[in-house]
Amino acid sequence: MSRKHPIIAVTGSSGAGTSTVKESFEHMFRREGIKPAIIEGDSFHRYNRVDMKKTMAEAEKTNNRTFSHFGPDANLFGELEELFQRYGETGRGRRRYYVHNDEEAQRFAQHNVKSGEFTPWEDMANNTDLLFYEGLHGCVVTKEHNVAQHADLKIGVVPVINLEWIQKIHRDTHMRGYSEQAVMDTILRRMHDYVHYIVPQFKLTDINFQRVPIVDTSDPIIARDIPSADESLVVIRFRKPDRFRVDFPFLLQMIKDSWMSRRNTIVVPGGKMGLAMELILTPILRRIMEDRKSLMG
Repeated sequence: MSRKHPIIAVTGSSGAGTSTVKESFEHMFRREGIKPAIIEGDSFHRYNRVDMKKTMAEAEKTNNRTFSHFGPDANLFGELEELFQRYGETGRGRRRYYVHNDEEAQRFAQHNVKSGEFTPWEDMANNTDLLFYEGLHGCVVTKEHNVAQHADLKIGVVPVINLEWIQKIHRDTHMRGYSEQAVMDTILRRMHDYVHYIVPQFKLTDINFQRVPIVDTSDPIIARDIPSADESLVVIRFRKPDRFRVDFPFLLQMIKDSWMSRRNTIVVPGGKMGLAMELILTPILRRIMEDRKSLMG
């Protein structure tokens, strides 16, 4: 880890709520006058959209039913670890962007890239205060690579699995036009990599935010609606609360209807997730920047 060039990694699967964490951090960065280098996990996928479909089809032909965006075969774990290590040592690194849609393609018109493609690799600005990663693999560890060891603050964001399935089924059937069967096939194909490369990250994270529905989600396939924030609780677990000097009495006072379920775990209403994040993470972020300032002289 490097306090001179700190790295914050937010890890969670699609639909888990990592965007909420990103928005909370963006608010804090603005208030605290911090200039981050923001890295999106999508930019470290191995294949663009067209090539991923081709590779997926080839995997199906060879009866490989576990190939997915969650695993090492579809991602550049080595390049991600190299970025974390280099940034931690020098505050520098190389990055690219994944273009999700036509609107983003217009933003990167100078690179002449289409939706589903990557921009060219380029050097990041050398005057950033910290690196902020948001994506699938910010704390991934394999036999060959250890990304987690380079992050100064590791945050996990994950819903209970039935809620995660409900969100994916609704998004892919209502917004992307897939059938329920096709979505379930995708979920099953990803399960091997999910268990081996996504789930193990959450035992390494410093703070986990887990969204738990308080309505019946027993059968995610037939659920008509995604449980709303008001129909959810957020379980927030600190791996080592003393390290971050977490003021639990203050949080309980500031967040209405919150309570402690364990000595290192606070539960808050789902609608208070953003508030809880800012109350918890602002003082931690300030201490990280104070440490950096003292080292920078």
